[in-house]
Amino acid sequence: MQFRSSTGSHRWVKGLALVAAFALAGGEAMARAGSGKSSGSRGSFSRQAPPVTDTAPRQAQPLPGAQQALPGASAGAAAAAARAAQPSRFGPILTGFAMGFLGAGLFGMLTGQGFLAGLGSLMGFLGFALQIALVFFLARMALNFWRSRQQPAAAAAGNGMARTGPAPQWMPAAGAGPVPAPPQPLRLIEADFNSFERLLGEIQDCYSRADHNGLNQRATPEMCRVFAGEIDENARQGLINRVSSVKLLQGDLSEAWREGSRDYATVAMRFALNDVTVEKATGRIVEGDPARIDEATEIWTFVRGAGESPETWHLSAIQQV
Repeated sequence: MQFRSSTGSHRWVKGLALVAAFALAGGEAMARAGSGKSSGSRGSFSRQAPPVTDTAPRQAQPLPGAQQALPGASAGAAAAAARAAQPSRFGPILTGFAMGFLGAGLFGMLTGQGFLAGLGSLMGFLGFALQIALVFFLARMALNFWRSRQQPAAAAAGNGMARTGPAPQWMPAAGAGPVPAPPQPLRLIEADFNSFERLLGEIQDCYSRADHNGLNQRATPEMCRVFAGEIDENARQGLINRVSSVKLLQGDLSEAWREGSRDYATVAMRFALNDVTVEKATGRIVEGDPARIDEATEIWTFVRGAGESPETWHLSAIQQV
């Protein structure tokens, strides 16, 4: 596996031949570790989406609690943002109707035929209003499409390599006591990326075997509680989730930083796997296909003690894209 980052040294890329060799299906398995949901912690950046990458060009789903306002954020700015995000009370269609009615009435007054004369007829007015609404929606769709095209282009601009995004805007938590130092960028080495790839396979394997001890050695207590809840729910329903043939296809470093006594690294990973759910009592397959290789793309965050060896990384969060 070759790694390379936005600086040209550590971003993961896998050739197309590997993808073809797996003959990946279009569907995406959802019973794997994490059950296709976002959970865990990214330290001080838990409330912020990680920068997009080539592997995951769409913004990640928020972690639990991420929708809360940042500590110390301006109440006035938050209120202004809420007002800007609040839709019109009447909606765009009724707004188009009102503008069409007003325009036709003004035309009638200017020509001396009265305010309502410019409407012509009820059907003419409705047709005019529907045209305005159609133009509005087409313009809105074109604008959204243009923005979606511009975002990945902007992400790739600058240094010729896939960009990791701007530095997150860190804000210390409000309250008494000394303010902690802001997180600092962290440089990773080849062994770190090897550990991320290894943990991807080992965690899926431990999850498949309901190996709680193995998960405890590879994930934070918070993530272990998430996995334990999923495993227990499967057991309650008499089901077993079998995950096998896990293979990293492509990966990107999104960001890596040190805050206090901990190091964090967030990576986007696209991987192949066989994911099947069977009934424990009968062995009957209730979800998945043993002969099919599925593909998933997720963003994983890892944590370790500051400056510790690459072998000490633990899974801290999983986010969907």
